[in-house]
Amino acid sequence: MTQREPRWVPRLVIVAVHLDQLREHGGLLGIRDENALESALARARQRWVYEPESDLPRLAADYVFGICASHPFRDGNKRVSFLAAAIFLELNGLDLAADDSEVVEMMLAVA
Repeated sequence: MTQREPRWVPRLVIVAVHLDQLREHGGLLGIRDENALESALARARQRWVYEPESDLPRLAADYVFGICASHPFRDGNKRVSFLAAAIFLELNGLDLAADDSEVVEMMLAVA
């Protein structure tokens, strides 16, 4: 288990990332389901509380799966989920090292 509580990615940051991704790559604007977004963002925190053996990469994976599976945004969910995980790891002192092809392969497998 992580010894101290990790730094979580705030909802406002996730929404800002979504907007930035849409500006850069296009897509439909907006949150499709507010409850799905809240649930997706709570997933990692719930794991941290109830599964004390969870490490930071596992919690980052919860951001990816939570956002991809619940599809809270009208568009850009895979992009946002990957960036949420990367931001989470960075906030907690880890770097996500993967080349573009690895990221694409992983995100398509999750979706």
